[in-house]
Amino acid sequence: MIVGVPKEIKRDEYRVALLPVGAEELVRAGHRVLVEQGAGLGSGLTDQHYAKAGAEVVSTAAEVFAATDMIVKVKEPLEAEWPLLRRGQTLFTYFHFAADRRLTEAVLASGATAVAYETLRDDQGRLPLLTPMSEVAGRMSIQEGAKYLERPQMGRGILLGGVPGVAPAHITILGGGIVGANAAKVAAGFGADIGLLDINMDRLRYLDDIMPANVDVLFSDRHIVREQLERADLVIGAVLIPGAKAPRLIERDDLKLMKPGSVIIDVAIDQGGCVATSRPTTHSEPTFIVDEVVHYCVTNMPGAVGRTSTYALCNVTLPWVLAIAARGIERAATELKPVAHAVNIIGGEVTNAAVARTFDLPYVNRFGA
Repeated sequence: MIVGVPKEIKRDEYRVALLPVGAEELVRAGHRVLVEQGAGLGSGLTDQHYAKAGAEVVSTAAEVFAATDMIVKVKEPLEAEWPLLRRGQTLFTYFHFAADRRLTEAVLASGATAVAYETLRDDQGRLPLLTPMSEVAGRMSIQEGAKYLERPQMGRGILLGGVPGVAPAHITILGGGIVGANAAKVAAGFGADIGLLDINMDRLRYLDDIMPANVDVLFSDRHIVREQLERADLVIGAVLIPGAKAPRLIERDDLKLMKPGSVIIDVAIDQGGCVATSRPTTHSEPTFIVDEVVHYCVTNMPGAVGRTSTYALCNVTLPWVLAIAARGIERAATELKPVAHAVNIIGGEVTNAAVARTFDLPYVNRFGA
């Protein structure tokens, strides 16, 4: 198989989808690897690193897309890349289709096969290709929240941990999954006062056992959410329904409960966001203000720490890249249930039920996932 790695073109995206060692492993297995010139520079990886590993470095993304059977990316193809997609080609990347109807329709029209990192589910029900980026985003959410609570950033002027004689910030975290748990750990280390909310009692019992004393785990319902918003200096939106649009937990009117200068970090923005007033932003222009509440809604948070994120991502994606390259997507999805879960679109058909429901499109259970 010919595997291609184009340079990411999303604004302020510094990750790359394959490490030089990944290229070497693919070449050793008998495959060809084409890497676009400069694809790894944002993560400190030069073209020479890839060439030494056996990859062929080419000048343009068009060359990569035209010559390869499988494209390995980090972020969803942007509009400029849509014309490069073709029937029979496999794209292995984060898609987050439920947040973008136009992207969904473009991939359907192309006939290409979309294999989504975020819906690859292992035999234990975990999402191994989403986990490392959720860990990064969860930890970053507190780092960014601390920055935007500063007064020069239009925040309340709050230090997360306070100082002797001054109370710490109150942080509300909506969702106790990977993002929420990592956010809570970092926030606890700062010495903040934390409310960690979820609707899964088994998960709450687990979190209650492992979290420090300054983290209160709470069952999430509408009343508790509103109570927390009144107290919160910083709110982290960390809810996820795999493949589907994020549930909306904060309505526009709820912002009136919040203190002027408080901050919302909507990590769920990749899946449409869990706050009614959220809209996608970039690292260059990360925030906006609605009703005196600062909103941070960057859709590729881990991209800012490209080197850490690239290594964390490629550590978990490479085995699946090798598995698909060895078998082809049809056989891989038939033999490997996690890959079947990851196939969202193939040959103009939607094969992920959550995506189909989101846009009221026909659903085809192609691989029995």
